[in-house]
Amino acid sequence: MTARVLVVDDQPLIRQAVRALLDAEPTLEVVGEAADGAEALDLVRELRPDVVLMDIRMPGLDGIEATRRIGADPALADVRVLILTTFEEDENVVRALHAGASGFIGKGTDPDALVEAVHTVHAGESLLSPSATRVLIERYVRPGPVPAPAATSSLGAALATLTDREREVLVLVAGGLSNDDLAERLVISRHTAKTHVNRVMAKLGAHDRAQLVIAAYEAGLVRPGGAGGGAGGD
Repeated sequence: MTARVLVVDDQPLIRQAVRALLDAEPTLEVVGEAADGAEALDLVRELRPDVVLMDIRMPGLDGIEATRRIGADPALADVRVLILTTFEEDENVVRALHAGASGFIGKGTDPDALVEAVHTVHAGESLLSPSATRVLIERYVRPGPVPAPAATSSLGAALATLTDREREVLVLVAGGLSNDDLAERLVISRHTAKTHVNRVMAKLGAHDRAQLVIAAYEAGLVRPGGAGGGAGGD
């Protein structure tokens, strides 16, 4: 299945280079380019791409706010955002994941890795760069105490709805386990593992696994130096 991609970056040279790279792949089609977040939003609504390769730092409406608005629009629920950034260990990357991005990848990455990243996100999976995710989370996500069942915060209230098994799954996802890994660890089928992950996402209002990782750290279910560092796999 061909993935339709929108490239968003304020630097024309980067847009052209990325477009040339992706257009060379028979399973990818670049349907448009945008130089800022406002233009990106207009094109996303017009073209309905499968994946938006989104820069963060742009004049006017930046990539974080554009990502948030895409994620908040029910009509764009099928559009996935992949952050393409020069600053992989930047707090703004965490903000973009909070806003609904499905992952991030560095602009200096290998071309084949970029193509694979687009396919990964198009397939409905999240993509967190293993080399930077642990640093990001431990540096910028402030863990709190594990919320009590009666916690009044929105996260605490959502966590209170999880079963013991679902909470265990959340911690394992934050530790970087794929659905295959979960199935092996919990001695369940891959289908059951995927079902558990989907239920946790639904209860926490998470767009994808990337947000589950952050939620687990923020809730104090996973601590810096312990499990954590990435998530991937459908």
